[in-house]
Amino acid sequence: MAIFYRRASWAGMACILTLGIPSDWGGAQSRPVLSFYGTAGLMDTPTAESMPDGALSFTAGHFGETLRNTLSFQITPRLSGSFRYAILDGYRDGITTYYDRSFDLQYRFADEGRYLPAVALGLRDFGGTGVYGAEYFVATRHLTPSVKLSGGIGWGRLGTYGGFSNPFSVFSDRFDNRPPWAGTGEVETGRFFRGDAAFFGGVQWDYSDQLALLFEYSSDDNITEVTNMGLDHRSPFNFGANYSFKNGFDLGAYYMYGSELGLVLSYTLDPKSAPYPGGIEEAPPAILPRNAIAAASWGVTGRQELSQGEERLRSALERQGMALEALDLSAGSATVHLANWRYDVGAQAIGRAARVLANTLPPSVETFTIVPVANGVPMSSITIKRRDLEELEHELDGSWKSYVRADISDAGGLDRTEALAGVYPRFAYGLNGYLSPSLFDPDDPVRADIGAELSASFAPMRGLVYSGSLRQPIIGNLDDATRVSDSVLPHVRSDVVLYNTQSDLELTHLTQEYFFRPGENLYGRVTAGYLERMYGGLSTELLWKPVTGPLALGAELNYAVKRDYDIDFGFQDYDVMTGHASAYYDLGAGYLGQVDVGRYLAGDWGATFSLDREFGNGIRVGAFFTLTDVSSDEFGEGSFDKGIRIQIPLSRLSGEPSQRGFGTVIRPVTRDGGARLDVRNRLYEVTRGYHAPELQEHWGRFWR
Repeated sequence: MAIFYRRASWAGMACILTLGIPSDWGGAQSRPVLSFYGTAGLMDTPTAESMPDGALSFTAGHFGETLRNTLSFQITPRLSGSFRYAILDGYRDGITTYYDRSFDLQYRFADEGRYLPAVALGLRDFGGTGVYGAEYFVATRHLTPSVKLSGGIGWGRLGTYGGFSNPFSVFSDRFDNRPPWAGTGEVETGRFFRGDAAFFGGVQWDYSDQLALLFEYSSDDNITEVTNMGLDHRSPFNFGANYSFKNGFDLGAYYMYGSELGLVLSYTLDPKSAPYPGGIEEAPPAILPRNAIAAASWGVTGRQELSQGEERLRSALERQGMALEALDLSAGSATVHLANWRYDVGAQAIGRAARVLANTLPPSVETFTIVPVANGVPMSSITIKRRDLEELEHELDGSWKSYVRADISDAGGLDRTEALAGVYPRFAYGLNGYLSPSLFDPDDPVRADIGAELSASFAPMRGLVYSGSLRQPIIGNLDDATRVSDSVLPHVRSDVVLYNTQSDLELTHLTQEYFFRPGENLYGRVTAGYLERMYGGLSTELLWKPVTGPLALGAELNYAVKRDYDIDFGFQDYDVMTGHASAYYDLGAGYLGQVDVGRYLAGDWGATFSLDREFGNGIRVGAFFTLTDVSSDEFGEGSFDKGIRIQIPLSRLSGEPSQRGFGTVIRPVTRDGGARLDVRNRLYEVTRGYHAPELQEHWGRFWR
């Protein structure tokens, strides 16, 4: 055995050294193969490759008694993150089926060049139960355009077959031994790169543009799978083939460990692309010559002519999915307040509105000031010159030039502009379907309800909105759940099973909201009523957000009372004061950072850290974690709150503008520590779509 491991170690070292062979290949790589772990790799082992920037991948891999399901996201061109949910039959003693949740990170810190390989550092299962815990360095290099070689050194599970003494022991003897994993879900940095290490490596041959043949030497001995799950591990050598379909799907078939057949099915979504790149909505109106407009001009004298002109403008805006709320017209300028009901991108709404103004207002009106309004409150003020619209409509770089020439400023004070007659009161309603999933229940990992939702809103005046929604499940199995919370904290979220099983027709929310502008760059909100599915009470919020800056600061204070499990009108005997101070920062290129510090629903104090990436077509992927004064033992399974959130706008799927969409939060486990109130219409999300950073990001749709 010792002879074999020495040979394997030298073979692994030879693989790494071979990567230094010069190559004339320029490094343009196709999308990497996804391994059984759902990350760029071969089968068991990783490679130093990255998926295309922003790629979102879903992978299911099965062999023996193991099923691994992985969601991976290429966070930046170099950094990738993964969440894995594995189902293992017999992995733990006394447990027939074991459900494991884990997180991975990989960072590629060196690119492949003419002589040097790409090199990456990875952490596997760094924040889960440690079932797949491993760390590694890996290098990948193309020997020819169709053949690439990977080799690396691993610790943890990747250091268990053909292992040798840790090379880091030359710095300190604390690297000699790997402490046992506590299995609580904490990030146990004291185990990283500790204990024995081992070499791994493999080769990928792209037989064609779609078919890849794979071979690897794996340094994972799968000892627990062998002992408890009956895996027959005869060999460290694995073989396989991967076929890439043109629709984003990949299918891999593999022969593992000299005894097992395995399959991997994956799908990769490119959030940067769209099924309908140009959209399939009705084309915007072309800007008419001013003399044509003059022939049909409404003029600015005479109340009857003015009224008729307002009506034409109102009708033209309504055809574009917008409502005219206020109008201040003079001989040389016009200020219009608009509510956007259709477009999910503020820049597109402003562009459509500008064309309508140019085709409707008298030729003497040279300056348009467009004030987008949300919930009756002005969000910003965008001033555009009419001659710029006429000049730039057909320019190749007209979008950028029009953005540079536009003036974007705060709309403070414009909230006192008188609304046009007939705008208020306003009533709206809708009947839609809904999907409510529940994931990772050990008794049944996937549950869901599908039903109908009736929603309605009534705005008697500017800034005041009464709204509510009723849900009726039609089909599903959420009410089949039986798991009872074992939390030692107040059951502020872990009683979700009781809400699912004891409710039928649900009053999801019923609130009175008041939105206002207390000053320049300031926005306010007061919400009272049944705030969300599990809580009612009072919520207040104040946001400072300059229109042209990346930074915003907010404060929220809530009094929350727990609702009855039937989700009707009653309350339980639990109430709490909760609130947060928040900092938001637009990092550019679609990245949004957020920190919330304060008191949570269970009375614990701490902070939530979030990072989201939003793409030009509205898809948004983010991650968050919360640390509070609740200990890991008190928190229970998972140790601290963490998760991934995904939002996909309906416009991404249909090609037509829409403010509706689909979203979900993936939490490994729902516990009571670090739980926040889920209040509708938090001000940062309400305001940012009409401020300069967001408008600049999406201004390419100004002319669409």
